[in-house]
Amino acid sequence: MKKSKLYLLGVITLIAFPIPAFAFLYWQEKISLFEFLELKSVSIFTILTGILVGGCYALLAMAVMKLPIFEKVPLKIDALVRSLHLNTFDAIFLSICAGIGEELLFRSGVQQFLGIWTTSILFVAIHGYFSIKQPMMNLYGLLVLPFILILGYSFEIYGLWFVASAHFSYDLLLFLVLIHTKQPELKIAQDEFITYPHDQATSSEEDTSEEL
Repeated sequence: MKKSKLYLLGVITLIAFPIPAFAFLYWQEKISLFEFLELKSVSIFTILTGILVGGCYALLAMAVMKLPIFEKVPLKIDALVRSLHLNTFDAIFLSICAGIGEELLFRSGVQQFLGIWTTSILFVAIHGYFSIKQPMMNLYGLLVLPFILILGYSFEIYGLWFVASAHFSYDLLLFLVLIHTKQPELKIAQDEFITYPHDQATSSEEDTSEEL
């Protein structure tokens, strides 16, 4: 995937994802865009607290993922991030898009009709972290699910901008770790590896020397 396509997906997440949620709420409850975005409740304290909660859970998740059992979990997003050579600005932009766009869709929209637990499980499943074909992937799904449940319950108490900030900081911290951790090869499935251009060039040189 090209970085430009990833940026396009980010913009779509930020702008297009909230539209069906807003349209349905407007149709059902005549809610205004101002109310949908909860602009009245935005505060520095709410945002900073959300960032702190999301960051703490990201650190916890990363600590748990160092356990030996997680070595067999095929997280393809890791390979994608490394292969695109994202920088810090990319990470911030994509985290903002996901934090705001997905929370408007799932917490402000879907959760109002399906409830916290169903919406949270659906959220994790849609992201591909619950899998029948790759049972080990479910370990990461179970690790992420409590955080999504926290977002669900926090939304009911603290509102949109707390959960959007928490979502943002969780994604951002994981992005930054992936971006700034040097790892030439990353296992993404039992028999799949991502190969970087340098490795391909080295492999080609070796093949040529063998032919000679």
